[in-house]
Order: sequence, then C-alpha cells, then structure tokens
Amino acid sequence: MEELKPCAANSPPLTPLSFLERAAAVYGDCTSIVYGTNTVYTWRETNLRCLRVASSLSSIGIGKSNTPAMYELQFAVPMSGAILNNINTRLDARTVSLLLRHCESKLLFVDDVSSRELAVEAIATMTAPPILVFIADKEEERGADVAGHANKFSYTYDELIERGDPGFKWIRPESEWDPVVFNYTSGTTSAPLTQRSDRTEKSGLLMDSTDISC
Repeated sequence: MEELKPCAANSPPLTPLSFLERAAAVYGDCTSIVYGTNTVYTWRETNLRCLRVASSLSSIGIGKSNTPAMYELQFAVPMSGAILNNINTRLDARTVSLLLRHCESKLLFVDDVSSRELAVEAIATMTAPPILVFIADKEEERGADVAGHANKFSYTYDELIERGDPGFKWIRPESEWDPVVFNYTSGTTSAPLTQRSDRTEKSGLLMDSTDISC
C-alpha cells in the first residue's frame, strides 16, 4: 500500500464543475433556475450558457444578486481556467480598487445599476484596469441601460454568450489544489495580507450582497 502512487484510476482531480456537467447529462430537461417572471433555464441550457461564457473568456485571454449571470459565472469562470473573485458592492470605490489591484483582476463583471458608478470610479486610478463586462438585468427597469458608460464597457454578458462556443472543452483542474475562487473576508477594508495563487487569470464580479463569498 505504501508504494501505491496517485494515478487516473485512484486520484482524479475533483471539481464542483463536474456536478454541472452531470446535471446537464442526467437532468437536462429539468429546471435549473427561475428568475423573475420570464427567465427560466434548464440544466442543459445552463450548461451550454456556461460553456459559451467560458469559451468567450478563454478567447479574450482570461485563462449581485442571484441573477442568472452571477449563478452561471460561478461555473463559467473556473471552466475557462480562471479564478473568480466575488466583490461586495457595499464597499467604497477605493477599497474595490485596492482589491482589484491586489488580486490582479483582468476582467470585471458588473451587474446592478448602482454598481456601474462604483466600477467606473474604482478603476479610474488603476494603471492596468480590468476589462469591464456589463450584465444586463432584463427583469429590472433600466436593467439593460448602460447610458453614460457605454464607452467604459468592452462587452456585455449576452455578447459573451453569443460569441461563445457551446462545444467548448472546459478546462479541468490538474489537481484538487487548483483554486477556482479567490475571496476576501467581509472585514477586508485595508491593504489585504492574504496569500494568492499566480497560476491563472482572475475575474472579478461586483455583486450585491452583504459578504464577499463564493
């Protein structure tokens, strides 16, 4: 037993992304998420949307509330090989900017009307700001309106889905030690001292919640 070495038969790298893949295969026609009055996706549709976003993230060099986009990004970002960092929108712009610089985010997803001003202000002083992606909430009034900041956003979330490949072969972890999320505690209000991994790119997500968590 002491000479038993890890191999594909006894040590496959486990990842929560496998649950989505299995759900799409076994429960493909079952409802995955219901949001508002008009938005309903099955597990098959959710998997395809995540694959499309992961494909788009990979193609551009990236190796809030419980909206469908936020739900999907918990899968799609690590599927692209990147690391997701959920950021609390109740933080001020200075702190958000500090966190983005510290984790070296390459791309920032922004949802919610109020988050747009925060995101634009947070990256204003950054020498290497992340790419901004706007998440339009079709269930909210003015949810799809980016007036005043259209030139600040490189993509919309729907554009990433449209340009993505539903047949994208998502990037599996090489080991269980590979990170999929990078979180700051809710008490992080000054220069953070946490250690981070430099192995993959990082994407930020401005979300409307009380804690910074996965």
